[in-house]
Amino acid sequence: MDMHQKIYVAGHRGMVGAAICRALGRRDGHRLITKSRAELDLTDQAQVRAFFQAERPDQVYLAAAKVGGIHANDTYPAEFIYDNLLIEANVIHQAFSAGVRRLLFLGSSCIYPRLASQPMSEEALLTGLLESTNEPYAIAKIAGIKLCESYNRQYGTDYRSVMPTNLYGPGDNYHPENSHVLPALLRRTHEAKVNASPELVIWGTGTPRREFLYVDDMAAASVHVMELDHATYAAYTKPMSSHINVGCGEDLSIGELAALVCETVGYTGRIVYDTSKPDGTPRKLMNSERLRGLGWRPRVSLKEGLALAYQDFIANY
Repeated sequence: MDMHQKIYVAGHRGMVGAAICRALGRRDGHRLITKSRAELDLTDQAQVRAFFQAERPDQVYLAAAKVGGIHANDTYPAEFIYDNLLIEANVIHQAFSAGVRRLLFLGSSCIYPRLASQPMSEEALLTGLLESTNEPYAIAKIAGIKLCESYNRQYGTDYRSVMPTNLYGPGDNYHPENSHVLPALLRRTHEAKVNASPELVIWGTGTPRREFLYVDDMAAASVHVMELDHATYAAYTKPMSSHINVGCGEDLSIGELAALVCETVGYTGRIVYDTSKPDGTPRKLMNSERLRGLGWRPRVSLKEGLALAYQDFIANY
């Protein structure tokens, strides 16, 4: 790949976008373009058109999205589908109109059916019903994949998609209700420790199984996929099944995760489960063999990543 690229990272203030900027910053010769929401509202078609016509980047990493955990997805379904559809449609179309050579769209493991065979392969997409609590968000992410594939088929662009498993790490959202499970657990466990609470309440039964990937590993995978030559990428994908799963290949139950978080934080109280709260999908383990075949593997273990995430929480939140 030409090492003197003009690269726009959409969503650079989010956890994933910031990690991608860190990864690209370690490479010489690139010129990174970033815009805050105050500078560029990606849901505004006119603003996005003007930006792309003025900047004309060579590459785009589309990491911008409205994201949240199971509570946020279930509470604000209209916002999650509307905002994400607008962001994807505006950025992908205006990138094409401005002659962008290559684009990487970041999706989510929630695109797969609720009861998909485990581990979930890329071929499981659109083979069954989605998890109801985050169906609107999932549909928006599926639309993003299909936008990339449709522009590739009709216009010959090289727009790619990666589907990460559950991510965590520096810059995560630790909101007590709207965050994802791991950062929510870190915050609640820390507060239980500080307040000397005898019990730590966990949403659901603790039995669902989840896979977790450190965000800087996700960023490294994103850059790896983006930098593959077209022939190599095409050899591992299909025109209408072009997305690539990004995971570590291992999962654990929410109960096991809670115990590991308690160990990381140093909390010694009792774990209690609030079964009135939803569990979500029973299991979400990604089949990442396609990515392994393309030469990438994660480096940060969950135990190491949790320690780094907790250090970030203490330092910044």
